[in-house]
Amino acid sequence: MKRLIVLLAVWLTGCAAPDIHSYQQDKPALDPARFFLGDTQAWGMFQQRDGRVLKRFTVQIHGRMEGEQLVLDEHFLYSDGTTQQRTWRLRAQGNGQWRGNAADVVGDARGEAAGNALHWRYRLQLPEAQSGWQVDFDDWMFLIDDQTMVNRATMSKFGIRLGEVTLFFRKGG
Repeated sequence: MKRLIVLLAVWLTGCAAPDIHSYQQDKPALDPARFFLGDTQAWGMFQQRDGRVLKRFTVQIHGRMEGEQLVLDEHFLYSDGTTQQRTWRLRAQGNGQWRGNAADVVGDARGEAAGNALHWRYRLQLPEAQSGWQVDFDDWMFLIDDQTMVNRATMSKFGIRLGEVTLFFRKGG
């Protein structure tokens, strides 16, 4: 029984997510409002859980302030020729906390920034052509320098990992 408890504890520790505060001292500090103001280009891919690349895409993002909200207009172009548009409305909550929403996001997205990192979680309603499921996203964004950010997101349903999105952002249009 003792062995089983130790094995279970080791297994659960291996499943634990990193703590956002472990990045508190990492530089440069990520301020989403500062990074996303103006034009940003992004490119990335979606990989199924077996690692196979399912789709590649580029994104043109324009960020602006509307009062206290950071508004991100995103225009996606996928490798199969399809397009998608999403508008995020993000609000700083203080102490590095963020909330946001978009038309295809169920409820509020919640995030927390510390140091050069932002941990962002939300539920996304997929289009009917892509199953129509609601899937959970667990995003980790890391500022590399003042112009470059990397995002790695895990997509899951009922706690089962469906795949990953890897995305690179570069300031400027």
